Amino acid sequence: MTLGLVSTTVAQSETSIILQGHYQGRNIYVQNPFGSSGVGFCVTKVTVNGDVTTDEIASSAFEIDFVNFQLKVGDPLEVEIFHKLDCTPKVINPQVLEPQSTFETIAIEVGEDQVLNWKTNKETGKLTYIIEQYRWNKWIKVGEVEGQGTDGEQEYKFKVTTHSGENKFRVKQVDYTGRPRMSTAATYIDTEMKEVDFYPKKVKKEINFTKKTKYEIFDSFGNIVKKGFGEKIDCTTLKKGLYYLNYDNTNDEFSKN
Repeated sequence: MTLGLVSTTVAQSETSIILQGHYQGRNIYVQNPFGSSGVGFCVTKVTVNGDVTTDEIASSAFEIDFVNFQLKVGDPLEVEIFHKLDCTPKVINPQVLEPQSTFETIAIEVGEDQVLNWKTNKETGKLTYIIEQYRWNKWIKVGEVEGQGTDGEQEYKFKVTTHSGENKFRVKQVDYTGRPRMSTAATYIDTEMKEVDFYPKKVKKEINFTKKTKYEIFDSFGNIVKKGFGEKIDCTTLKKGLYYLNYDNTNDEFSKN
């Protein structure tokens, strides 16, 4: 859920700022200038989910205190700040209504059906879980699942595509701070999966794999030129030269003739 910050005219003599989001356990602070006449402060009234607050707003700065509204973390919240037309108050910390990533991982594992299952608690904001797989010496995004965003135990699952050898998967969330919050990694080995190989090493038209696999092709400058999933790669459009190929769980190279 994203934060909404809207200005709307409510009367000829005043307008309002509307903030929308979810309660995260923190209050809002407002800078409140004088009107252009120099008589009286800019803000005339503040409502929370339609109810007028009892906060003292006749000052140069004030706090919108949510304690009296008996809100739970994650509850929808709309704050409307009414003010005179000839001045504009400043909301110091509007981001406090944006969801925060606070989840803790109780368990995470990949089952024999190759489904990643994870269980969390202490969620306080509805955020997307990004599923990542460790492949080719880096973490790669392989999917998304919407988080519940409420406290208590939550369970999730996502069908993954494994490669030969040891597989690693994790989930993460990124909130308004931009800092990712990650789970521990789940490991899985498919004992029946054989390593994938490719041919030829000197390519004219296409690359063939011994079975379907995810792949990436990079040119000699490190630019990705092709990626996908399959048993063949059409290379007719590639220019002559050396290329680097990521596939299955390994790295190799080939030349285009």
